[in-house]
Amino acid sequence: LILVIKLNLDELTLQKLRQLTGTANYGFLGFTLNLENGVLTDNLAQPSEDISDWAIQIFTVLLTHYSSANPTTLTGKLVKFKDIPGGCAYAEAFVKRAVEPVSEFFGDKPDELPKAAKLLGGVQLEIGDASAQVPALKGIPLTYILWGADEFTASANILYDTSASNYLPTEDLAVLGEAATTRLMQAKK
Repeated sequence: LILVIKLNLDELTLQKLRQLTGTANYGFLGFTLNLENGVLTDNLAQPSEDISDWAIQIFTVLLTHYSSANPTTLTGKLVKFKDIPGGCAYAEAFVKRAVEPVSEFFGDKPDELPKAAKLLGGVQLEIGDASAQVPALKGIPLTYILWGADEFTASANILYDTSASNYLPTEDLAVLGEAATTRLMQAKK
């Protein structure tokens, strides 16, 4: 069973997204969005699951804002969320909602993180005990780094390329990180 839902995206937004992504069927975070009609398909869904109203609202807002992005080349310089312009204001909530769940969920089995990331189009990296870069949206890769529970409590971090704020406002980048973490956990299941 594949879950499908229509997002409330107007024609101009869909057109801008087609231009930005260069495709009519845009894949991100284990979803495929048809940029002709706004239909979102969840490629990870289990038969008993449904796309939550929260996810529908979040992706509608994120994609609407993302459609006005100012695309730029990745800098290759990674920063913590708090170091993104305006990130300090959301840093504590971001850590609670996006970072801590990674260490709690994957901390006992760090090798599961890159496997889950691969289902979202991510690639394994060689940092910490486990790490992966997940293309949350085109131009906004998120770098997940995990230090597993061994002698110490598991810990994690999520790093953004310094160019991320050219694509979305800071509060949207926080929500994107939270959504990506949720999808990583769903991918592991």
